[in-house]
Amino acid sequence: MSYLMKGFKCHSPVMCKVAGRLFKVHTLKNTLGINEQQFKISRASSQLSSEKANYYNYIIVGAGSAGCVLANRLTEDPQSTVLLLEAGPKDTLLGSKRLMWKIHMPAALTYNLCDDKYNWYYHTTPQRHMDNRVMYWPRGRVWGGSSSLNAMVYIRGHAEDYNRWSREGALGWDYEHCLPYFKKAQTHELGPDQYRGGNGPLHVSRGKTNHPLHQAFMEAAQQAGYPFTDDMNGYQQEGFGWMDMTIHQGQRWSTASAYLRPAISRPNFSVAEKTLVTKILFQGTKCIGVEYVKNGQRKKVFANKEVILSGGAINSPQLLMLSGIGNADDLKKLGIPVVCHLPGVGQNLQDHLEVYVQQKCTKPITLYSAQKPLKMVRIGLEWLWKLTGEGATAHLESGGFIRSEPGVPHPDIQFHFLPSQVIDHGRVASTMEAYQVHVGPMRSTSVGWLKLKSSDPNDHPIIEPNYLSTERDIWEFRQCVKLTREIFAQKAFEKFRGPEIQPGNHIQSDKEIDAFIRQKADSAYHPSCTCKMGQPSDSTAVVDPQTKVIGVENLRVVDASIMPSVVTGNLNAPTIMIAEKAADIIKGLPSLQEKNVPVYKPKTLETQR
Repeated sequence: MSYLMKGFKCHSPVMCKVAGRLFKVHTLKNTLGINEQQFKISRASSQLSSEKANYYNYIIVGAGSAGCVLANRLTEDPQSTVLLLEAGPKDTLLGSKRLMWKIHMPAALTYNLCDDKYNWYYHTTPQRHMDNRVMYWPRGRVWGGSSSLNAMVYIRGHAEDYNRWSREGALGWDYEHCLPYFKKAQTHELGPDQYRGGNGPLHVSRGKTNHPLHQAFMEAAQQAGYPFTDDMNGYQQEGFGWMDMTIHQGQRWSTASAYLRPAISRPNFSVAEKTLVTKILFQGTKCIGVEYVKNGQRKKVFANKEVILSGGAINSPQLLMLSGIGNADDLKKLGIPVVCHLPGVGQNLQDHLEVYVQQKCTKPITLYSAQKPLKMVRIGLEWLWKLTGEGATAHLESGGFIRSEPGVPHPDIQFHFLPSQVIDHGRVASTMEAYQVHVGPMRSTSVGWLKLKSSDPNDHPIIEPNYLSTERDIWEFRQCVKLTREIFAQKAFEKFRGPEIQPGNHIQSDKEIDAFIRQKADSAYHPSCTCKMGQPSDSTAVVDPQTKVIGVENLRVVDASIMPSVVTGNLNAPTIMIAEKAADIIKGLPSLQEKNVPVYKPKTLETQR
């Protein structure tokens, strides 16, 4: 408008004032009109972007061992938007791993097992077959989940575990369909072969200490008649050897390091920490999103494709039940509206129980001196400076698998050897030069359950593992103690062997060994199977072989809870494999498969070894 005024000359002051006012009104009116139009456009656009910001293709609940894998794999497609929600904090401080050394220094692992900062800190009911003891169950509540808390042992389980899954109804989850996903995930420092992966995100290494007590343990096992195996994740699980670990360049290599951080800068990926998901949202039986609490505020977020639960064997069934999926009678008692009667939710709980057999060491070569304050400072400083030294390993570097008796087709007992003494999950300091083996049965017949305590998401569920409730389990544990004592009695330990600390030489009869087990056995931290995968016709199944929750739409569970039965070994590697395989299923890709990969079988089952 201003260019129209240039040639206008005013001869009357009154006329000038009137013209000026008319011009101002006209200008203002036009400006307001434009602003109002711009405001409407801007409001519509911000409403659209706000609604868009509240919608994702996929929402993943839990940034643990499975959730981080899924987040990485699903965001490989730039068209897929993913929101990852984690109840715990980040695993770094100011972007630094070193400042969060309690997580990333491998030798510091007991710190986080002993407090609730990064840990759900669960406890079971009093165990009636274990002198009414309440058992402690640490579970990760941090980026990386339990892969940021565990002992970094990488064990896949036995090929027959996966073939058994297939027979139990998890079709397509046999060994030939699972092995390729173990390999896809992995970069093994020894290089790829028929069993190992060579270019996956998960770095796996072997111990570097070459400690004389690890050497003595493996030598003693061979003296007792057991084979040496050069890869218990490869052709031959049975026997004793060096264990694989998720440690890379002296640091814990959790799924947060392997999968989450490499994906975090992708524009189609959002992640929120300290965000507790309290409920899955449904329209009828169609899952449409989740409700969560962050900074004390309750909010909702929506998924136009799927919600995927990766909270683990406790949190996933808990969230299903809080949201109305579970045993209808139990839910009604708590006033929770039933979305789908699915009685298998929280049932079929399985875990590994283990006991420590400890021997005093006559030479000052154990980790006892490393736990003195000044030595710990030196170890810590070396790790902070160079990521090397005694801080750069979890020290669980050797172990093995054996069969408990003749007729058992593949190993059902696992050993982890440690050149140190652990008391009460590491919550009590070691008191002497000693070494120990963690030993326990792998396929216990005792099965438990978990249920909601209340409809409050902040209340921990009631956890009932039902340990040692069968005669078979009691007998297997007795065998564990007897077979370990036999290994510790071999010539290889002669120059190191002091008196037995635990159980102690006064414990000899079956009755005494059974009492010792009841008093001292503890969880190996392997809860699983509470959202069992199976056929929709199986009333105890929770998800189908596509990982979809039976009876509802657009909802999956992908974590250790969907195992039909517990595997022979630690659970972190199988959980990562499950997520790798599920990612392909979700993307609609055909499953990878490797046929006729050879697996060791004992020459005869007439002998135990």
